[in-house]
Amino acid sequence: MCCPRNVSSSPPCMFEDYLEELAAKHLTRRLLPLESGTGPVVRIAGRDVLLFASNDYLGLAGHPEVVAAAVHATETYGAGSGAARLVSGSLPPHQQLEQALAQFKGAASALTFGSGYLANVGAIPALVDRGGLILADRLCHASLIDGCRLSGADVRIYRHNDMEHLAALLAKRRAGRRTLIVTDGVFSMDGDLAPLPELATLAHSYEAHLYVDDAHGTGVMGAHGRGTVEHYGVEARIPLHMGTLGKALGSSGAFIAGPDPSIQYLLHRCRSFMFGTAPTPGSAAAAVAALQIVVREPERRRRLWDNRERLCAGFRRLGFTLAPTASPIIPILIGRAETALRFAEQLLANDIFAPAIRPPTVPAETSRIRVTVTSEHAAAHIDQALVAFERAGQMTGVL
Repeated sequence: MCCPRNVSSSPPCMFEDYLEELAAKHLTRRLLPLESGTGPVVRIAGRDVLLFASNDYLGLAGHPEVVAAAVHATETYGAGSGAARLVSGSLPPHQQLEQALAQFKGAASALTFGSGYLANVGAIPALVDRGGLILADRLCHASLIDGCRLSGADVRIYRHNDMEHLAALLAKRRAGRRTLIVTDGVFSMDGDLAPLPELATLAHSYEAHLYVDDAHGTGVMGAHGRGTVEHYGVEARIPLHMGTLGKALGSSGAFIAGPDPSIQYLLHRCRSFMFGTAPTPGSAAAAVAALQIVVREPERRRRLWDNRERLCAGFRRLGFTLAPTASPIIPILIGRAETALRFAEQLLANDIFAPAIRPPTVPAETSRIRVTVTSEHAAAHIDQALVAFERAGQMTGVL
């Protein structure tokens, strides 16, 4: 703890030193609360701005049917679940959601979690533990890396999407050693995709298991929105599917779907499921309603991809350097954290909210503006944003 300021002999305060170090590197964070629900237009500090930083890809978080389902379940079952699912917290909305998710993913069963973070830090240690080997992509999400560390297994990092490097690491492992390959489906900071067909082939060849975090693919990728595994046509080759409910599905939480023995195994071994309070009945019911809309209204995905193409084309026309994105995540690469911060400030001054993403979220000297587009952005919104981005680029020397 910090020593009192009036004690001259006191050692430096570790908390203050840390914050001063962050400030010197332009890495300090602050909360900027919205005064409205998420949407293409939000209210910040008393004024309306265009939001290009939301993962509500299909605009379902504020959809009347989704909201009504959450309200009804809350009025019926209460605001909280009251216990872990294995005690007394398993309510009808949870069971309905898991049935709906299994049907949506074409799986036998599903298990839900309070967040994607909880799913990953629970499932990975359940799938491989001490004595095993994990091979993880260099750009895996923090929750995947934390799950790998918690497992107690040996962890090796392969170069991003480098299948030759992964194959070389697999070839070095001891025969028969339990091995798990871990990757995102859509990488959240670059917007590119993992090469799932090649990963599935390597996993099969070396008798390894493959775990794919498809948080940003669920609802977005594939002909029916079933995710990156559907996009590549490898659903049968990757039977265990992880995804989230708090992005394209507009609610909160996460799920793992797959064969019934796999799901029953996780129910008995996944500590974040066993010892965590169940998700709220309202969030579960909201996700059920969102799934129904995803199936019923494929035009939402079409609008999303049309908007994505319009925005990407505009950025390229202006001369911005983009990451190799293949998703509605469109990162504009800036480099220095200080420049990225000034860029984001200029955007906000011009009524566009798209904050700077800096280390440790991304590697050093790769700070960026991570732009996300949704199905609910109008063409006029995108055109207005492009004007603001051009102005910010010129004022910061990025263009």
